[in-house]
Amino acid sequence: MTTTQERAEDPNLPYDVFSKACPSRGTLEHITGRWGALTLGALYEGSFRFNELRRRVDGVSEKMLSQTLHALERDGLVHREAQPTNPPRVDYELTPLGREVAQRLIGLIQFLEGRMDDVLDARRRYDEKRDA
Repeated sequence: MTTTQERAEDPNLPYDVFSKACPSRGTLEHITGRWGALTLGALYEGSFRFNELRRRVDGVSEKMLSQTLHALERDGLVHREAQPTNPPRVDYELTPLGREVAQRLIGLIQFLEGRMDDVLDARRRYDEKRDA
């Protein structure tokens, strides 16, 4: 297993998300967490102000959306544009890297939405067996 220190000293080492020390693991968590995936999916539709995004990602708290946006911005997936107006205006949009990630997520989201009847049937069968 490669440590973070070893990785920093040798840039030729491949990233391995299954390794505890790999920095890709944290980014994967930011992307695939509930709010990260939904935020990236929403931003794939275009630029949003904070409250517009919060309404689009139904159910996310202000605190969680703020934390999610900070993490995604730090990972280079989201761009935050603060405009010096009164009141201040802040817009969020995907970076080119974020757009590429979101495009892949949208494919998964569309696949899942298209197969939800199968998932719901599987859940029903599973629950019936457990209740029997």
